[in-house]
Amino acid sequence: MLQLSLPAGEPVPYEPHFSITPGLRRVGHGGTIPKPAGSSRRVSRVAVRLARDRGNLKPNGCRDGGGAMLQTAVVVQSSPHVIVIGNEKGGSGKTTIAMHLAVALIKMGQRVATIDLDSRQKSLTHYVENRRDWAWRIGLALEIPNHFTIGRAEGVRIDQNEAAEFAALSKTVAAVQQGHDFLLIDTPPHDTYLMRLAHSMADTLVSPMNDSYVDFDVLANVDPVTFTVNEPSHYAQMVRETRRHRQSLDGMLMDWVVVRNRIPPSCCVNPTLCGALDELAIRLAFRVTQGFSERSAYREYFPRGLTTLDDPRVLSTFVDPDLGCPPAGREVADLLSALRLPIDERGRRRAALRAEWFACRDNPLELDDILGHENQWRPAQQS
Repeated sequence: MLQLSLPAGEPVPYEPHFSITPGLRRVGHGGTIPKPAGSSRRVSRVAVRLARDRGNLKPNGCRDGGGAMLQTAVVVQSSPHVIVIGNEKGGSGKTTIAMHLAVALIKMGQRVATIDLDSRQKSLTHYVENRRDWAWRIGLALEIPNHFTIGRAEGVRIDQNEAAEFAALSKTVAAVQQGHDFLLIDTPPHDTYLMRLAHSMADTLVSPMNDSYVDFDVLANVDPVTFTVNEPSHYAQMVRETRRHRQSLDGMLMDWVVVRNRIPPSCCVNPTLCGALDELAIRLAFRVTQGFSERSAYREYFPRGLTTLDDPRVLSTFVDPDLGCPPAGREVADLLSALRLPIDERGRRRAALRAEWFACRDNPLELDDILGHENQWRPAQQS
């Protein structure tokens, strides 16, 4: 059993789901994070970096004391592509995007696992549970990801809480690293230790935002006269530092995609806000794309766990003609294409075979299907 020594307190034992990269280094606040010295192991895409100041990393980066920060790289040898849906602003549509992306990937034959880190609201967990219950009720097979929920530790000591949360997350990741192509993580709308751990693992970070300066304030503040960007806000600074740490460990740069979401179909685009977003995208090196429009479908489907991608037979119980309309399905496809995810070709073949099976499963069997072709069983004639 491995021992992970924390900056403060006693060592906390945990199961060896990961291999700890040797050559840990302590750096002061604001210092650079060197690559692990003397390590012969390749750091994989799923790399969790713990940033602690004597085990007391607080929300918004506040720290007590002047201790050093321990940087630990936790690596796995084989890992799925990690998609993190993150934004500290609530109501931006994170859970809706997470569920639709998960279902879309499964429909493409990909093996998907999901993790809900919002242990209080549990929106994604309830979405998956509603979908599983509705599939059982109507007797139809619906695409359901392999889902996990990780709760926040609520002990007295912060360092012990973080150790428990780290162990729970590492155990879950180890459970899904084999047999899954994608790991999709839905994060809470506030700064927590688990939220930061998830961001440090991300290969693709999706940050939805509403088309308003209230949501833009999470990324940067603007000049009230010229509406130009002054400086990045707390969330953008956290993502920027996380990307730097990730690149210093494995040389990979997290793909950060800001999604303009929940825009009414008939609403005109705010050119001033778009200009500020494009300016910030250049400074912080993220991409901007269009998300989902403000449609009743995305709200009304939640109690039954449905998505705009589901079979029309499942969606036919709704009366509202806006629900399940083709434009909503195209929005999901457009977003998936804009993310440029590494879709496995074998998964596409699995999806094609699955679709073929579903298309013919209700057809009656022909006599030849049961008995086989007569020539198949006729013995070969002797010459």
